Amino acid sequence: MIHRLTQFAEECFTFAAQLVQRHPQRTTALVTALLLGGTGATFAVANLVPDASDLPVRTLVENVQTLPVQAQTAAVEALALRLYRSDTTRSTDTAETLLKRLGVFDPQAAAFLRSDAQTQQVLLGRAGRNVTVETSESNALLSLSARWSPEDDGMFKRLTVESTPAGFRSRVETLPMMATSRLASGTIKSSLFAATDDARIPDTIATQLAEIFSGDIDFHRALRKGDRFSVVYETLEGDGEPMRAGRVLSAEFINAGKTHQAMWFQEPATTASSVASSTATHSLTKGGYYTLAGQSLHRAFLASPMEFSRITSGFKMRFHPILQTWRAHNGVDYAAPTGTPIRSVGEGVVDFAGVQGGYGNIVMVKHNNSDTTVYAHLSRINVKRGEHVSQGQHIGAVGSTGWATGPHLHFEFRINGVFRDPLTVASRNTTIPVSASAKPLFDKAASQVRSQLAAAAQTQLGTAQ
Repeated sequence: MIHRLTQFAEECFTFAAQLVQRHPQRTTALVTALLLGGTGATFAVANLVPDASDLPVRTLVENVQTLPVQAQTAAVEALALRLYRSDTTRSTDTAETLLKRLGVFDPQAAAFLRSDAQTQQVLLGRAGRNVTVETSESNALLSLSARWSPEDDGMFKRLTVESTPAGFRSRVETLPMMATSRLASGTIKSSLFAATDDARIPDTIATQLAEIFSGDIDFHRALRKGDRFSVVYETLEGDGEPMRAGRVLSAEFINAGKTHQAMWFQEPATTASSVASSTATHSLTKGGYYTLAGQSLHRAFLASPMEFSRITSGFKMRFHPILQTWRAHNGVDYAAPTGTPIRSVGEGVVDFAGVQGGYGNIVMVKHNNSDTTVYAHLSRINVKRGEHVSQGQHIGAVGSTGWATGPHLHFEFRINGVFRDPLTVASRNTTIPVSASAKPLFDKAASQVRSQLAAAAQTQLGTAQ
């Protein structure tokens, strides 16, 4: 019996295989129908399951612990609110007016500022110092800090006043400033300072630009509308806050179509000088300016005894406004308000300082065996006879003493006692190139400067667009 069933199964399998080979499409349809029929059977079985609404329902009850909300609320309430405000001091400030402007209402703090010797000496009555206060939510003073930079030595001072359990305490610290670089450019429309104001460049940087290129550009007479300049300069920061502008690092000035370039470069220091160097991160007293070819821009004489002014009378014959006669004017007159600082155009020794006839208050500086410069009509004299002066040192201030119809500086240049045109003296100054040992380092720095100046020139284009 079993043998017959096995034989029958083999015959059925053989028949099915032949059928698939002969009619593959019909066979596939048949199998699909059988599967669908099976699915229907499955649904039929599923319908026999009890309905969910007929199943028994059980209720579970469990106690849940509440979170420690009160402790968290108390912790939040314990957090002290701190308020911070900043402002700049004014020359008329008292302890009360300064604290009121900073939003501080603390009689004890005001009394301390009035009585503290350090605060009286370095803060109250001093204009332009950055002040930051930290107060409680009730506007009581917790701390006060003020920062300023009194010297060009790369350092700044910080006054700190703090509230302690024993009362207020103050201290003054001297700390190094950090230097960051900024790029800017501009176009001359009326004057250099107007252009730098438009470009938001500090006046001290504009003055340095005039100084750097003074040997090649006459900023009193040679500026043209459309002249362009680009500059990379330092901003000096104390505790992350801008304190003052530093020095010009590199600059380009296009005057009447001619391009002038300059860069600051400091030759590698010797071992002895590096040991004696300051701990400051910045110094305005070392190094010098060079063309990008390596030629020094330092001149024996500055082009002008004033940082920036207007020439009212040149080296020529003129009708004297007081003597009412035609006579030679043996110098150059610069118009400026009374009190404007006057500087020595070169290093030398004071040969005379006092009053002399029509010159009024006058200073004469002997620079070498042949050259002497004269500064007349001063309102104030800052030097004495025999005193050594450096180039750029302030030796007096503009006035109207002697034969003068208004405040101005009369400036003369004498060579072996002979009057010479001061405006032509700078052009005969000789320059010194960078040393051969430092030339490879200089060339590498000059390559970077070219890229920086190109980027600075794009700042104005970006603004215009």
